[in-house]
Amino acid sequence: MSATRLLVLGVVRMYGRAHGYQVRRELLTWSADKWANVAPGSIYHALKKMAKEKLLEEVTTDADSETRGPDRTAYQLTPDGETEFRVLLAKSLSEGDDTAQGAYRLAAATTFLPALSRSDAISLLQHRMTYLRGQRTNIAALVEQATGWGHPAHMTELYRLWLASAEGTLRWLENLVSRLEAGEYVMADDPGTAFGEPGWTANQD
Repeated sequence: MSATRLLVLGVVRMYGRAHGYQVRRELLTWSADKWANVAPGSIYHALKKMAKEKLLEEVTTDADSETRGPDRTAYQLTPDGETEFRVLLAKSLSEGDDTAQGAYRLAAATTFLPALSRSDAISLLQHRMTYLRGQRTNIAALVEQATGWGHPAHMTELYRLWLASAEGTLRWLENLVSRLEAGEYVMADDPGTAFGEPGWTANQD
């Protein structure tokens, strides 16, 4: 499961239908190549792969359509693609993953957080918070006891780095949940069109 896959599905879903160059332009405008490690070439690969998997379907467009581009083939989500988008979004928000790829997926999922209902978003984030609290306890034990377990003394600094990262992410999650509970941001079940929902435009946010 990659951040690129979620972001590509999300952008196509937001547009309704989109050419590969539109998806690439949108993601590079967001600087997703930096915070989600999305390589421009991987965007086209993801589109073609998900079309083969029947998550996207190719649509031939007229030259003067809104999806005008270098080619005349656009993509739109299939029902299975909509399901895949929602599954990836939920997993990327809720599942604890301490790897770099996990951080990229969390960043991608945060981008499309408003595509969820408020209660679903809060529930998924709280699930991740439960995992992180357990991780914080485990890492704190490493900081306190690792030397006694035979680990080199300087390795405690690595464990302190992990602890600071876990605590920082946990504080961010707690604050985000508080903001959502207070009604901040337009979510999928609120009046209007939330960011990432089909038909969203910048002047609606």
